[in-house]
Amino acid sequence: MVEEILLNPNVAYLILVAAALAAILAVLNPGTGVLEVAALFLLILSGYTIFNLPVNYWALGLLVAGVIPFLLALRRSRNAIFLFLTIGALVSGSIFLFSANGWRPAVNPFLATLVSLSVGGFIWLVAQKALEADRLRPSHDLDALIGSIGEAKTEINDEGSVQVGGELWSARSDQLIPLGARVRVIAREGFILKVEPA
Repeated sequence: MVEEILLNPNVAYLILVAAALAAILAVLNPGTGVLEVAALFLLILSGYTIFNLPVNYWALGLLVAGVIPFLLALRRSRNAIFLFLTIGALVSGSIFLFSANGWRPAVNPFLATLVSLSVGGFIWLVAQKALEADRLRPSHDLDALIGSIGEAKTEINDEGSVQVGGELWSARSDQLIPLGARVRVIAREGFILKVEPA
């Protein structure tokens, strides 16, 4: 009974898509362990179904080749033709992934189209947001601290601590700065601020 359900081409297709989606999400959000275990379980399950069902290798190649225009669409956001090529490759490859008699698709075309558009759209949004985040400048620019005024929280005799920008920093100075004195940041060396009396 369970084997019949797993070897239904529509169910096998859904398991394969879920495995790919879980694997992508596990790569994008590593460390929890839940996504990795789910991806591994689904990949093993989809491997079982693919091993026991006849596969059209040209359709599998079309699915893999659809990744290339997807990557081009991400890099060249003004050229939507790459995105349409990806969607076309996903839908066509999905419908004919498993062999049936002749050219009749084994996977329901409506199901393959709906799933391909949904998963493709989701991955597109996630990838766009990831690229946007990658292009953003860090919100806490450490070089912006240079020239800032702060307060010595310890006596600074070569080394000490200062409060600058609402945070406590390790600091060093070439001259003695007493506790509570105002300081000016003149340089940054890693996470250590070089200061002078303000």
